[in-house]
Amino acid sequence: MRDDGRKDQLGSPSSPRQNSIQLNGAAESGLNHTGASWQLPSQAPSPDPVPNRTASREQWDGKYEFLLSCLGYCVGLGNVWRFPYLCYRNGGGVFLIPYFLMLFVTGVPLFLMELCLGQYGAAGPIAVWKCCPLLKGIGIGMVCVAVLVSLYYNVIIAWTFYYLGSSFQSPLPWSCDALANAAICNSSSGESLSPSEIFWNERVLGVVNSEGLHDPGPVRPPLALCLLAAWIIVFLCMLKGIHSAGKVVYVTATFPYFVLIVLIIRGVTLEGSLQGIAFYLTPDWRRLASAQVWNDAASQIFYSLGIGVGGVLSMASYNKFDNNVIRDTVIIATGNCLSSFFAGFAIFSVLGHMAWRRGVPVANVAVSGKYSIGIGVAYAERENSRLAARISGFDICPGLAFVAYPEALALLPGSAFWSVLFFLMLFMLGIDTLFGNIEGITTAVLDEFPQLRGNAKYKSLFLAVLCFCFYLMGLLLVTDGGIYWFTLIDSFSTSFGLIIITLFMCIGISFFYGVNQFCQDIIDMIQHCPPWCSKVLLYFKACWVVFTPFLLLFILCYIFIEMYNTSLHYGSYVYPRWGKALGVCMASICCLQILIWAIVAIYKETGTLKERFHKTIRPLNSWRTNNGAGRVQGSMDTERLEGLFTVTLTEMDFNAMTWEEGCDGMRNSEGT
Repeated sequence: MRDDGRKDQLGSPSSPRQNSIQLNGAAESGLNHTGASWQLPSQAPSPDPVPNRTASREQWDGKYEFLLSCLGYCVGLGNVWRFPYLCYRNGGGVFLIPYFLMLFVTGVPLFLMELCLGQYGAAGPIAVWKCCPLLKGIGIGMVCVAVLVSLYYNVIIAWTFYYLGSSFQSPLPWSCDALANAAICNSSSGESLSPSEIFWNERVLGVVNSEGLHDPGPVRPPLALCLLAAWIIVFLCMLKGIHSAGKVVYVTATFPYFVLIVLIIRGVTLEGSLQGIAFYLTPDWRRLASAQVWNDAASQIFYSLGIGVGGVLSMASYNKFDNNVIRDTVIIATGNCLSSFFAGFAIFSVLGHMAWRRGVPVANVAVSGKYSIGIGVAYAERENSRLAARISGFDICPGLAFVAYPEALALLPGSAFWSVLFFLMLFMLGIDTLFGNIEGITTAVLDEFPQLRGNAKYKSLFLAVLCFCFYLMGLLLVTDGGIYWFTLIDSFSTSFGLIIITLFMCIGISFFYGVNQFCQDIIDMIQHCPPWCSKVLLYFKACWVVFTPFLLLFILCYIFIEMYNTSLHYGSYVYPRWGKALGVCMASICCLQILIWAIVAIYKETGTLKERFHKTIRPLNSWRTNNGAGRVQGSMDTERLEGLFTVTLTEMDFNAMTWEEGCDGMRNSEGT
């Protein structure tokens, strides 16, 4: 038996054992201390684990609920807007080359890592780090990122509600058929704003009444009501946890695909649609030499899969122990990428028709000096016939989603119907992603305070208080100057802080917990693992140890370079230095949790600094109690770490000396 309370790699305590004692997932014979060997340990398959989950922890009612929840979480607004935008910005169809390369080297390995961590540990983003207490700050950092993302993400749903309600008018209030817009549309001045831009800036945002970040102005009542409705829907859908959210996703995760198919069919039948599709896919091979293309491909994969926010890990924690995580990873990653690719046809076929109606190139419709298009803070300027653009943030695209495409829909016959359908799709895409973010937060808290999980009344009250607090904080983002704060949070909440968190997660599992032990954990879950499984795991080991950390470092360096060389904009507004510093502080707080809680973990231990370090990278004895691991019998003292978001230890979490003595006793008894 292992001296850290984990089971031997051969399975249960009664199984035959190798002569070498396992330390942190790596046998002393044949593996280095980090466990980063390139060959899986030669050993017999583990016997089937004996699940022993606590009755208070829920499980998905079916595997399809989990798959649809993950697919809905990953397929968000960024798949519909960010991917098509990056495609034509970075060479059209040639962008698919770096995109799929980054998918297989970065996206899929990290996604699988989170799925495996959550499912094997049956715990949320904080409690799961019983596998390596030194890195508990990674989980707390994930929760911090999820809080920031949830804060601004529901504002997008509020905007969607506003447009959805306005879509039931005929003619649409942002179309040229509306009487209020007749003078604007008949104006011969090329510098005047379009009706859709005026509706967005004046009627929806009210940004014309604010001077900038320092001048938020009053709360806009219509948006405040829409935001309240959005949080009420989130509360009701998640009232019973995964049992209620798992039923909702049957609609919210599938309806957007129905709308996309309808929009594609309608779009390709329009005059000029092929011009838009050609603009979307025409390759520019010279773009492959640009570092920005490769960074955009990596960031798109990273953000669209929702890695590092805790949502994937939390949803996987409610899986059955023997769920096939490799199969689920392939299904979800494939569905996510195909959704992104096909969404481009729906978008650019309609924009091509819009360009044909106006007699202008598609580039002047999709990206112009008027529109603020991109992810969060994305602006476009034309200098010497070159498009200069900057992208950062999670997966929001206000310019295309609320200006360009609604204006294109207004040109179609039956525009109100298409507008209602389109904004319903946006609502479904956004709410699914928000479900995953909130699930990551609630799971982390409920794992730390299990008394809430066991009491339905307290659990509902906690969710209500959480949603209400988010609503109060979100009111800042629905003021006249709220879009400036929205852009600031969007730009930095998922910036370098999220990359650092994910980088440490990859390094921690590969070199502290042990990449070989992690692969063996996957085999234990899949149980009857076919021969191809071990070969696939060799590929993932190479990614986790070498390729994925290298690419994350590349993205991190690129972000820092861009952050230093580029000022933060929203349209023509340039953010002051103090505003940008505030954004850097937000991102820093998230990733600094790793350092803070690592220091706390080392301080709590005894011995020399080296001994303390080694103790904090060894899994706690209760890391996995439902996989058939044996219990040490006898009277033993427990130790408990106090403080907010600490790992709650059980009677199995003993100090290292006592545990080693217990292990020796069990080995001696087994020898007899």
